Amino acid sequence: MRKIKVLFWISILSLLFICVSNAQSNKDEEAAKQEGATKDECIQKCKEAAQFIMVKGVDEAIQLINKKDSPFIWKDSYVFLMDIKTKLIKAHPFVPEIVDNPRIIDFKDQNGKFLIHEFAYTAKKDGEGWVQYFWPKPGAKIYSFKNTFVYKVPGTNIATLAGIYEH
Repeated sequence: MRKIKVLFWISILSLLFICVSNAQSNKDEEAAKQEGATKDECIQKCKEAAQFIMVKGVDEAIQLINKKDSPFIWKDSYVFLMDIKTKLIKAHPFVPEIVDNPRIIDFKDQNGKFLIHEFAYTAKKDGEGWVQYFWPKPGAKIYSFKNTFVYKVPGTNIATLAGIYEH
């Protein structure tokens, strides 16, 4: 009988722990959603980076955007640069291996979308716009929808880009 009581209380405490853990997990997810970058911020940061390019030049922008403490890194997003004529990434603060790397030009997401081609097309055709694709969140193995804003810097072949994940 004593063993049954002990098992009963262990079960109750386990159930309580699971409920509290789930409630905390839901709060953490809500907080993460609120702290994530927004579409408006992506647009703003891309346009700020474009203004920087127009004032200081592409070379200075590349140096600044490649830095991990760049003002173009915020919350869970960042600006990167692409040459829309050559379709080469010119600056990226977190994945330097893709900078000036022609092997990524024909890279596809898991649904077969040619990301670099889509970015270049959007910049050339409309001057700005959103490209939606599947991409894994940092550290994740599961792909999520990601929206990247593409903005063509006036008078150049450079586009500024920044994205957010759908939550």
